[in-house]
Amino acid sequence: MDGAGVGGGGEAAWRKLSAEELENQYAPSRWVIRMGAEEALRTYKQIGIEATRKARDTCRSQLHVPYGDGDGEKMDIYFPDQASEGEPGGLAVLSRQRCLALPCTLFCVTALPFFMFFHGGYWQSGSKDESAFMVNPLTAQGVAVVIVAYDIAPKGTLDQMVDQVARSVAFVEKRYPSNKGIYLCGHSAGAHLAAMVLLTNWTKHGVTPNLRGFFLVSGVYDLQPLVFTSQNAPLLMTLEDAQRNSPQRHLEVARTQPVDPACPVLVAVGQHDSPEFHRQSREFQQALCRGGWRASFEELRDVDHFEIIENLTQKDDALTQIILKTILQEF
Repeated sequence: MDGAGVGGGGEAAWRKLSAEELENQYAPSRWVIRMGAEEALRTYKQIGIEATRKARDTCRSQLHVPYGDGDGEKMDIYFPDQASEGEPGGLAVLSRQRCLALPCTLFCVTALPFFMFFHGGYWQSGSKDESAFMVNPLTAQGVAVVIVAYDIAPKGTLDQMVDQVARSVAFVEKRYPSNKGIYLCGHSAGAHLAAMVLLTNWTKHGVTPNLRGFFLVSGVYDLQPLVFTSQNAPLLMTLEDAQRNSPQRHLEVARTQPVDPACPVLVAVGQHDSPEFHRQSREFQQALCRGGWRASFEELRDVDHFEIIENLTQKDDALTQIILKTILQEF
C-alpha cells in the first residue's frame, strides 16, 4: 500500500486492488474493532446529536445563519461565554439569554479566533445539526466555533460543495473582519472540502480570509479510487469530476502555491483507519510539503475513523489539545 497514489512513478497503489479490496478500503466502518460496523455508525450519529443538543442548550449561539441563497447554505455559530472588555465594540461578559436577544451585528466587531468545521459523510450524509462535537471544549477556551452545512448528494454536486465551503469561509471573514484567525477543520469528506479551500482563488470572493491553520482529519484527497466504489452511486462522479476536485492532483499537476506558507496544516489519521486512508493522508502531507506548505502528519493512537471526531467532545483528548495549542499559541 506504499505506492504512489497520484503523480508518482509506476501504477497508482489503489489500481492494484481488486474491486472487493477497493470497496473494503473505502468503507471506514469495516475497520472499526471496538464494535460492529452498523453500531459504530449509530454511535457516531448519536454522540453528534447529543453534543449538538448540549452546545445549543449551554452556549450562546446564532443558529441557521445563511451564508448564501441556497436552502442548504446555513451555518451555526457558537460563541465563548466571555469576551474581553478591551475588544472592539466593548463586548464584555454576557449571559446566554441576553446574548441571544442581541442583534447579530454586535458580534461582527468581536475579535475572536474562529474554528470552522465541515462534517463528513462521503458528501452524501451528515448534517451540521449533528456535528457540534467540539463546541463546548473550544468555546470554554475562548474560541468561536462555526459548524457549516452544505448541499450533500444527490442534491449537491462536488463542484457545488467545494464552492459552498469556500463561500462559507469568505462569509465568516466578511462578517467578522476583526477575527483573530480562521481555523478550518474537516473530517473525512469534510477534510477533502477543507483541503480544497487551500487551493481557492479568493479574487472572485472579494476577500482574502485570515486563515491561520488547517486540521484535516481522516480525509480523502485523491477522489479517483472512489469512482469505482459503491460510495459513488449518489455522487455520480466521472473520472474528470474526481480529478478536478482532487486536491492531491492540484498540488502535483497544477503545482498550486500556498497563499501563506506559514499557515500550518495538520493532516491527521486514526490508527484504525484503513491502509488506504493512511496512504492518502501521508501522500497529501508530503505533497503539501513539496509545494511549500508548512504541513505535518499525525497518526492518532487507539482511535478509528469515528472516534477521532467523537473524542473532540473531551477537553483532554489528544486532537482537542492539538487544536487548542495551535490556536491559543498565537495569542
